[in-house]
Amino acid sequence: MADFVPVQKAVVPAAGLGTRFLPATKATPKEMLPVVDKPAIQYVVEEAVDAGLTDVLMITGRSKRSIEDHFDRAYELEEALRAKGDEERLAAVRESSDLATMHYVRQGEPRGLGHAVLCARQHVGDEPFAVLLGDDMIDSRDRLLSRMIEVRRQRGGSVVALMEVPPDQVSAYGCAAIEGTDEDDVVRITDLVEKPAADEAPSNWIIIGRYVCDPAVFDVLEKTPPGRGGEIQLTDALRTLAEMPLEQGGTVYGVKFRGRRYDTGNKLEYLRTVVQFASERPDLAPEFIPWLREFVKRHDAADGVEGS
Repeated sequence: MADFVPVQKAVVPAAGLGTRFLPATKATPKEMLPVVDKPAIQYVVEEAVDAGLTDVLMITGRSKRSIEDHFDRAYELEEALRAKGDEERLAAVRESSDLATMHYVRQGEPRGLGHAVLCARQHVGDEPFAVLLGDDMIDSRDRLLSRMIEVRRQRGGSVVALMEVPPDQVSAYGCAAIEGTDEDDVVRITDLVEKPAADEAPSNWIIIGRYVCDPAVFDVLEKTPPGRGGEIQLTDALRTLAEMPLEQGGTVYGVKFRGRRYDTGNKLEYLRTVVQFASERPDLAPEFIPWLREFVKRHDAADGVEGS
């Protein structure tokens, strides 16, 4: 099969209000909350770069200036660290500013993920592009985005990442109806439903926060009316693309992902993510894991006393 236009740009929507993390997000963007010692948004940009996408457009909103500052140079801080001879922290500070060529555009009002993606049209132009949601972190050992880009190059159309979940969880996500292809991990999407009731879901395969979109999605988004929650949903636009012929930019594929995904979109999952990352850090794990075991032991013992 002939190769299609390569994917070279990434779009990262980061304009949400972060209300689930108030009051912490009153003045600090949710995307800047640290996972150990690095903001969650940096892991997402690193994933794009690891997949070969060094042109990154961040869709931001009001009170998100610290995201731009994080990926910019901090000359005074760098000079202070250099003067102290602290090369390790100096390298860590420079890392974020050297990652990629960063661009920014503001979403004037929160009108949904579809509208946020539409804000990228001028920058992306007539090229396919990746969309990475900041709430989803994919383990760097699992090459999901690279695989999605490969599927796009080979097959064209748009590509979404799919993950299988228990039936009682489908109502929190966009859900896909699928049919098989000649590759075990690739399916064709025949229908998409945003946050269906469990008994109305077409499958247990949900869309997680990685997309590779054909530029035809922009024309579709412009004509897509507000859906669930009064917002313009990217899922609705992809559903339309799934019904369109390939030569018009239609057809949607799914890559079945069975790797490691971390959710930072709510407090409980965020805490789990921090614990998991800390437990795998060679500089922290030798002390953190024994402490964690002892803490759990004391907690269990206290529960036993209270329940007796």
